Amino acid sequence: MIKKNAYINEKIDILELDESIIKILNLNDIVTVGNLWGLTRKKLKEFGLKDNDIKHIVIKLQLLGLDLNKRVYN
Repeated sequence: MIKKNAYINEKIDILELDESIIKILNLNDIVTVGNLWGLTRKKLKEFGLKDNDIKHIVIKLQLLGLDLNKRVYN
């Protein structure tokens, strides 16, 4: 059974990430939380994001009950 999260279709702006992170994500066609949610740390590093940026993204996703690589928390 696949769990649904209400934030999957929202724009990444709701995560309130740093503007520099949002620019990098937008350049790589990541515009929704669902696009971001499906990525791995390795893929984010390929985009040019640093470890601190990725940690920031993970924390913001976890506040919504999500994590990278399509993980969902209750």
